[in-house]
Amino acid sequence: MCGIVGYVGPQDARDVVLEGLRRLEYRGYDSAGIAVLADGSLATAKKAGKLANLEKVLAETPLPSATTAIGHTRWATHGGPTDRNAHPHVSADGSVAVIHNGIIENFASLRAECEATGIEFLSETDTEVAAHLLAAAYREAPEGEGRLAEAMRAVCRRLEGAFTLVATHVAEPDTLVAARRSSPLVVGSGRTADGTAEYFLGSDVAAFIGHTRNALELGQDQVVEIDRTRGVSVTDFGGAAAEPVAYTVDWDAAAAEKGGYGWFMLKEIAEQPQAVADTLLGRLGAHGELVLDEVRLSDQELRDIDKIFVVACGTAYHAGLIAKYAIEHWTRIPVEVEVASEFRYRDPVLDRSTLVVVISQSGETMDTLMALRHARDQKARVLAICNANGSTIPRESDAVLYTHAGPEIAVASTKGFLTQVVACYLVGLFLAQVRGMKFEDEVASIVEDLRKLPDAVAQVLAEMEPVRELARSLADADTILFLGRHVGFPVALEGALKLKELAYIHAEGFAAGELKHGPIALIDQGTPVVVVVPSPRSRESVHGKVVSNIQEVRARGALTIVIAEEGDEDVVPYADHLIRVPRTPTLLAPVVTTVPLQVLACEIADTRGLDVDQPRNLAKSVTVE
Repeated sequence: MCGIVGYVGPQDARDVVLEGLRRLEYRGYDSAGIAVLADGSLATAKKAGKLANLEKVLAETPLPSATTAIGHTRWATHGGPTDRNAHPHVSADGSVAVIHNGIIENFASLRAECEATGIEFLSETDTEVAAHLLAAAYREAPEGEGRLAEAMRAVCRRLEGAFTLVATHVAEPDTLVAARRSSPLVVGSGRTADGTAEYFLGSDVAAFIGHTRNALELGQDQVVEIDRTRGVSVTDFGGAAAEPVAYTVDWDAAAAEKGGYGWFMLKEIAEQPQAVADTLLGRLGAHGELVLDEVRLSDQELRDIDKIFVVACGTAYHAGLIAKYAIEHWTRIPVEVEVASEFRYRDPVLDRSTLVVVISQSGETMDTLMALRHARDQKARVLAICNANGSTIPRESDAVLYTHAGPEIAVASTKGFLTQVVACYLVGLFLAQVRGMKFEDEVASIVEDLRKLPDAVAQVLAEMEPVRELARSLADADTILFLGRHVGFPVALEGALKLKELAYIHAEGFAAGELKHGPIALIDQGTPVVVVVPSPRSRESVHGKVVSNIQEVRARGALTIVIAEEGDEDVVPYADHLIRVPRTPTLLAPVVTTVPLQVLACEIADTRGLDVDQPRNLAKSVTVE
């Protein structure tokens, strides 16, 4: 998730911006850059890798002192993590510098338009389009105050997608202009020790918390102009005046890197609505067709597929189990889900008609990488689901779908898991479309259901305080069991894994139908049992069977904790604790039912006084077999 910093004021803007970039390092990034406006011209420096690489460049070739600057840490999406793709990007005439967070979906047509005028692009990014368009719009805008803001509004009206843009122009050395659509941006206002006004921009308040706690929250589709003399003014994309929401940050710089949250995991749980939305962004083409990031397989090769393996480890494996239900339902292709560390050692039967879907957040998981290579040796096709642009697994695959979860710092995956599940849905729909199992309007309809998920997840998160209270009461439990059927079974497995990872409590997830085949012997008086209940609308009376399972464990003394959709009254008599989630199509339900289990595990671990972000013995990415 890119970090954005801007500054206008009496201090040396270079130092202020670099300090802000350091505070945003927690967000994760793969390149960094800065632009200053001094002596009537723009000066930039940018470098792939960590901020230390950029600082080394600046030590060798310092930028001039300035009172206006912008800075950026980039998480690669369009184009790899290279020096030339790093931000800021400068227009062809050298007048405009731009930094950007998000994705400009219609960049290809806009780039072609720019190239038709003779502009030569220097990067692979969608961001550079905005720089060239903004320079052209500035030339056409009326002269006078607010010219850069008017140019920004004109450009934003042409852009599709989600974005935050920050720009500066050589003709307006004391001004920054920024815009936001479905991507975060906040304004800071403060005063130096001598009372001089200064202004800040940031992708979150951590960027400027060392200078001020006074912030302005911008609304959707708004442009903000910051000028040293005139202060802050905000309009919508049409030019109508808008009023930003002012607030005071109630935490200090020491907590800034976590965005005010006690744990990175809490922050990442809260980021899930945006992460899911970003993963869905730009997936439908101009004619309703589904679009993946990179596909080096022909439609005919995909139509020839007669078997699919999903291969992954840990949490990603649970995402793969959910994928099986969706892919088989939508494509009618048989799907097997394999633990990556076992896959190649059992000598699976693979050929050119086999598709192997590998799931890895880091793209460097060694077990998964070796499974991928084994599949390639057997001539199978490989499709990767990954969160790290340019990592090994995507590079060695025939097709890639990136999850745009942004960096995930806590070891236990939360938003990484939800975005992997969403990506699996997209893969299933893509295959169904290519193979003629779903028409474009059917795909579009399901994608529309997917697009409702961010709001559904946000609703769940807004109603989690009773879950936190419940978690605190369970902190001394020795064992907690999880039950589920259909897509609820992988959710139960994931809930148990989270609890084991974070709270070091014995936890097991079971298919509810297996209860009578042994696991019911674990039930003792007061044993907490979490049951993920399918929708009453689910097929073949699965709902009724799970309600019977709840009765069975309750009759043996279990403390029943039931996750059920709104309106399901059948579970009420048998639930000691009832957690409601929004009504969601059955196959998509894991995206909402998983969230309470994340919160439950996190709160139990915190109550037990444990390190939520870095559980003992665990690493974020397993790079050895």
